Amino acid sequence: MQYAQLGRTGATVSRLVLGTMNFGPHTSEEDSFAIMDRALDEGVTFFDTADVYGGAEHRGRTEEIVGRWLARTGRRDEVVLATKVNGQMGPGLNDRGLSALHIRRAVDDSLRRLQTDHIDLYQMHHIDRTAPWDEIWQAMDVLVAQGKISYVGSSNFAGWHIAQANEAARARHSLGLVSEQSLYNLLSRTVELEVLPSAEHYGLGVIAWSPLAGGKLGGRSEKGVRRGAADRRHDPSEISDQLDRWEDFCAQRDLAPGQAALAWLLHRPGVLGPIIGPRTMEQLDSAIAALDIGLTEEDLSALDEIFPGPGGPAPEAYAW
Repeated sequence: MQYAQLGRTGATVSRLVLGTMNFGPHTSEEDSFAIMDRALDEGVTFFDTADVYGGAEHRGRTEEIVGRWLARTGRRDEVVLATKVNGQMGPGLNDRGLSALHIRRAVDDSLRRLQTDHIDLYQMHHIDRTAPWDEIWQAMDVLVAQGKISYVGSSNFAGWHIAQANEAARARHSLGLVSEQSLYNLLSRTVELEVLPSAEHYGLGVIAWSPLAGGKLGGRSEKGVRRGAADRRHDPSEISDQLDRWEDFCAQRDLAPGQAALAWLLHRPGVLGPIIGPRTMEQLDSAIAALDIGLTEEDLSALDEIFPGPGGPAPEAYAW
């Protein structure tokens, strides 16, 4: 396993992050327990979840599964535990968002479901444009003082949101954000414009979600069918040539496409690591094997030709 600091903090985490979104909706509790056992045994210490995970009919179910696993194993202190707040958790007007009112309620609910007395990384799942930063940081500072959370992170923030958040925290003499969880993969590289430079400036560790682009970078199945479904970000007809070239690249180097996609992220400057969201033990083992893949400068240049990205940071990428 590879390890790194959690942003500018002194905390050490594994560079592979175990995502738990499939636990409950797609993976049984028994299999989820087995995956968490194996992941921790293999040195994956960074576990990520969210209060809304579990399916539309049972939001919170995933946290409950993680909580029962923590209670059963007694290995809470071996795990750096991250969860999220902002999503709609009930029918009430204040059952979502980043108001101090909702944050206070949400953290207590997450602690109960997770069967723990503290959350190591409490992440804002999305920006809330209605909540003032002073209100958000006041609420987070109280939770830190109470020992309910250790660090605060963001997810799906724009670069200027990161700047806003950390400048507001600095004015309060608070630590501010220490991580940002963003959509980042070979097919989705827009974070290179402003999110990655902003994260680097403020000392945030970047955690990449959807590292396989919903399965599209995972190669073809044994039946020759290309993995991944259509989504609003990628028109299959527009990326078919790219994916053909990607699979040729991997075949020429005897690399499994899914592992190579994870390895690319592990080579990206400023990226703490990708979130792996295994539904099965085989998927977990495959993801861990990505740590052994070394990509040369020639390999990385070839991938830039296949997946060019935005052309670098803003504004050079589009104005210079």
